[in-house]
Amino acid sequence: MTLQWTAVALFLYVEIGVLLILCLPVVSATRWQSIFQLRIWNKMARFWNKFFLAMIIILIVLFLDAVREVRKYSGAGNSKDANLHPNMFDNLHMKLFRAQRNLYISGFSLFLWLVLRRVITLINQLATASSTTASLQTKAESDNQTAKKYMEDNELLKQTLMDGKGNKATADGNELLRKEMEKLREELKGSEEALKMSQSEMEAMKKQSDGLTKEYDRLLKEHQNLQESGDKKDD
Repeated sequence: MTLQWTAVALFLYVEIGVLLILCLPVVSATRWQSIFQLRIWNKMARFWNKFFLAMIIILIVLFLDAVREVRKYSGAGNSKDANLHPNMFDNLHMKLFRAQRNLYISGFSLFLWLVLRRVITLINQLATASSTTASLQTKAESDNQTAKKYMEDNELLKQTLMDGKGNKATADGNELLRKEMEKLREELKGSEEALKMSQSEMEAMKKQSDGLTKEYDRLLKEHQNLQESGDKKDD
């Protein structure tokens, strides 16, 4: 394996390791977000997009080169010279195997590089949604307690006014109390709707993250099977 393909293989192994660490259930999304917000990452953020695009371009070039090599040696294996010279035939098959191996390495590296970016984005979004949901839930509970307190005070005041034998002041007071209660109920309803919306968004992000994790596990198994088949061919 040449130096460039050794570097690509090492890059693929690093990607797999980082994705496995990011998918560990022990570390929460909020903890990962706090890690991503460290000062060292903020300094590197200005170069991150350039590095990300540069790696995509490099991996695409290597992938296309591997595709070219596979097509080249796939066609050469059926030539008459290869059939006449067994050693040449074995040499072509060895080159074809190396080209296919390089194709898998560059393809999986490119795919996992995109997956890694997406996983980090989803972790940040999930952490933001979790913190928003927690703040909305706290606010909703506070609004509920305030509304209950106001309703109790209004009921007490209403009962006091009703003891006044139904004069005009009592009627005006009841009307004012009714408007105040309707206003409080509307505010409480709005807080509950915001809380339900935030919870539904968090559940959707969790489902998306679980789907991405399952897809990554499937691709990792395929990569391991390809490596095992490659080792068998080497033997």
